[in-house]
Formats: sequence, C-alpha cells, structure tokens
Amino acid sequence: MQYSFHPAGLKQSDVEEIGPVLHDRLRALLDLAMTLKHIHWNVIGPGFIAVHEMLDEHEAEVRLMADAVAERIATFGGIPSGLPGHLVRERSWDDYSLGRAVVAAHLGALDKVYDGVIEDHRSAIAKAEKHDPVTADLLTGQTGRLELYQWFVRAHLANTSGDLPTADVDTELDAATAAAVADPME
Repeated sequence: MQYSFHPAGLKQSDVEEIGPVLHDRLRALLDLAMTLKHIHWNVIGPGFIAVHEMLDEHEAEVRLMADAVAERIATFGGIPSGLPGHLVRERSWDDYSLGRAVVAAHLGALDKVYDGVIEDHRSAIAKAEKHDPVTADLLTGQTGRLELYQWFVRAHLANTSGDLPTADVDTELDAATAAAVADPME
C-alpha cells in the first residue's frame, strides 16, 4: 500500500509502519459491524428485544469507529477500502459461526468476537504508540468503547457470582454452547 503524504510532524516511515495496522483495524471494525447486524437479525428467544435493540447501538457506533479509522488512513494519503471482496480477501479470521440462535448462544459467541477485536486493537495501540500518538489515541478511545460493549454482553451472560460460561472456551461455537446451557442463577 502506498501512502502519498503524511501529516506534519510524522515521517513517511512512520506512516508506512502504522498504515497497514490501520487497514487491519478497518477490516476488523467493518466485519464487527456486519456481524453485529447479523446477530441483531438472527437472535431469538427470551430477552430478544433487549438484545436486538442493544446490538443496534453497538453496530451504529462500530460503523462510526470504522469511519474514523478510514479517515485516518486517508489522512496518511492511503486508500481505505470497505469493499466486501477486499475485506474477505485480506482478513485473517473466519466468518461468524452462528445463524439463527437463542440470545445466550449469540451473546456467548459475541463475547469471543469482542475478545479478538479488543486484543487486536490493543496490539495496534502498542504499534501506534511507537510511531503516532494521534493514531494510538484514536484506537485507545475505540478500545474503551469496545470494552464497554463487551461488558454489556457479559452482563447478560454472567451468573450471580460473576462467573462467565465463556471464560474457559476458545471458539465462538464452544462459547455459544456453553452460554446456551449455563444457568445464570447459579
């Protein structure tokens, strides 16, 4: 990827280092926004309306996060791409695993999705801090919001002791199964 210019105070080498990180975050945020909308459309069962409406808010803000990252890429003279083919071709993760499913199953899987996006945002922050505090600040603010949204998801999943049924599993499908069979009152 070529970056045709850079903001004052940054070297071209800084832009060349942080630009690919921003492209990866853009793909992740676009994918997350589409996944949130997919869950919104396919969640069923008790608690449906609360989760259905909660996910609309998450999706709207994640789209704004993607826009901010895309505009940062453009600030570097890069060409942000939100095209579906580019997203699928360049991403390093698989599609979301669930179709129609009960609230707990989707939230269990979504907890793992948030884990991945937040971990990768934190890694991007560490890289950005070496080259561009403005980009690091942008990603830090986004990470705080993503963590808040994950807390909202986890508040639906936790039992009265605060334990999460998704804590000891690694995959979306395992998290969906664990959350669907867990009793939140235990």
